[in-house]
Amino acid sequence: MAAAVEAASDLELVAGVSRSDPASFSSVAEALDAVSADVLVDFTHAVAVRANVLAALERGVHVVVGSSGLSAADYNEIDALARERTVGVIAAGNFSLTAAVLLRSAVAAARHLDAWEVIDYAKGNKPDAPSGTARELAERLDAVRPPALGVPIDEVLGAPEARGATIAGTQVHSLRLPSFVVSTEIVFAAEGERLSIRHDAGETAVPYVAGTLLAIRAAPQQIGLVRGLVQLPD
Repeated sequence: MAAAVEAASDLELVAGVSRSDPASFSSVAEALDAVSADVLVDFTHAVAVRANVLAALERGVHVVVGSSGLSAADYNEIDALARERTVGVIAAGNFSLTAAVLLRSAVAAARHLDAWEVIDYAKGNKPDAPSGTARELAERLDAVRPPALGVPIDEVLGAPEARGATIAGTQVHSLRLPSFVVSTEIVFAAEGERLSIRHDAGETAVPYVAGTLLAIRAAPQQIGLVRGLVQLPD
């Protein structure tokens, strides 16, 4: 991502933050106090992202968030502070343009199909569940309608946990196994037919670069929180 910013004629990389690189700053707060920046891009970790975003907003810096692990309450707090400081935050569970197509297609399908569930695949050592993409997908579907359930979760016999976690009204099943990177699948069903839409991420960061650059350029034109590339103007 840093290389892509440096290669862009309309963007300038002014600082980097890395605990392992002595040429970089060791914290977001330290970097933003030392340099003048318009946008912070955060691809860090679930345990660090909230503090990084708040540090940027407190300093009046726009933010692009690619890290997962933020809760609905975290996003509400971020939106409130961003509006107070009149800056923009663009957060996406997945900055891949094809993942954005999945989100948009799923919302369209949910307007016509009553039942669906989400399967979230990731590498075995991913600490947060569900993934940011799966959470964002569930939240977008919640704005359309709640899915139909044959048996309400509180009436399931046996182990209700086997039915997954209820995220924004949708049942989400998180698989954490070796050999996966990040994949998100939504399965819609009606009598006698099913529709599956799935996004699979490869081993490289290439798919996320174009979407992140788009968000960097768009963030200064926003005030408050924008969830996902699909929410940006075409």
